[in-house]
Amino acid sequence: MAKEGLASRLYRGDAGLNIIGRRKMWFTVALIGVLIALGSFALRGFTLGIEFTGGTEFTVPAAGRTIDQVSDAVTKGIEAVNEEGVKVESAQQVGDDTTGQILVKTGEVTPEDSITIKNSIAETLSADPATISGSNVSGAWGASVTERAILALLVFVAVVSLYLVIRFEWRMAVAAVVSLLLDLILTAGVYSIVGFEVSPSTVIGFLTILGYALYDVVVVFDKVQENTRGITSGSGQTYAEAANLAINQTLMRSINTSLVALLPVGGLLFIGAGVFGARTLEDLGLVLFVGMALAIYSSLFFATPVLVALKDYEPRIRVHNQRVLARRQSLANRAAETGGAEPVISDSDHALAGSTPRVGARPTTKRPATGNRGGRPGPTGTKRR
Repeated sequence: MAKEGLASRLYRGDAGLNIIGRRKMWFTVALIGVLIALGSFALRGFTLGIEFTGGTEFTVPAAGRTIDQVSDAVTKGIEAVNEEGVKVESAQQVGDDTTGQILVKTGEVTPEDSITIKNSIAETLSADPATISGSNVSGAWGASVTERAILALLVFVAVVSLYLVIRFEWRMAVAAVVSLLLDLILTAGVYSIVGFEVSPSTVIGFLTILGYALYDVVVVFDKVQENTRGITSGSGQTYAEAANLAINQTLMRSINTSLVALLPVGGLLFIGAGVFGARTLEDLGLVLFVGMALAIYSSLFFATPVLVALKDYEPRIRVHNQRVLARRQSLANRAAETGGAEPVISDSDHALAGSTPRVGARPTTKRPATGNRGGRPGPTGTKRR
């Protein structure tokens, strides 16, 4: 029979990938990612949208114009109204060069000055003033959105923690919440490094990926609980080994679920934002795409290793792990004493090992057939009368 490939073994959950055994490596990768994200927060910060900082946004039809031309026209209009401290803060193009628009964000100006600036822009660019718009947004609205988002995050974490404590145990709740925080920090780090503008759509995306990441963690933890139920009553495997088996059994399910979810989100980001230039889709698409992709790592390679690290400090699990390792060492010593012959494993050990064949069972030797039922050989070639 041909040797099965890795894909087939992954689908059956018996690939034997040692994920828990390499948890120090996963923790190191997570730590490096968090440090990079925190460094970006400190050095680059975030590009906050007008909804959070307040200001005025002028929208000008692209119509073959460049961003620099429109920015210069807006600057000229600001100089015409003598607004102190007001300047062009950012400019970007949405859509193509013909039918798209150029958005220029400035400091907040009065409605009267906004009309004057629009007329100045139209005159400078030889455009119809009716095609140019200006909107004022107060920073108080963005502050309200941020406050409500933080409140929603705290309530979400509290409810999730309570559910996980009731459904599983407090150690699983801690591991799940830590993995969610890791997912949020790394996603925010990518957002800071790329420099995408933080908008209300971004906040919605952050709250959305929390639910998705939690779903993946609960799927893995449910399998861990199934594999470790009553584990201390035997001596077949340690808690870490049972948890590692659970990850192998749910690995392909998590990957397939994530890929199916990432396909439409990728279309939203790369087609909706990249091809059609929809800025709102760009903000929402990036946070969803990055957050869902990182959820694979946080649920499989971080949450469960954190759980195992916490369980190793539990006295009951620590004693069980020591008993399993001591028994294996004892079997290895007995094998060495018998010159390499494998030791006898009892029926109870065989049951704990699952499908592992019984090793070292003493073969049963059949006696040769005899001429009578009493076991004493009769005379050859004679019949009893």
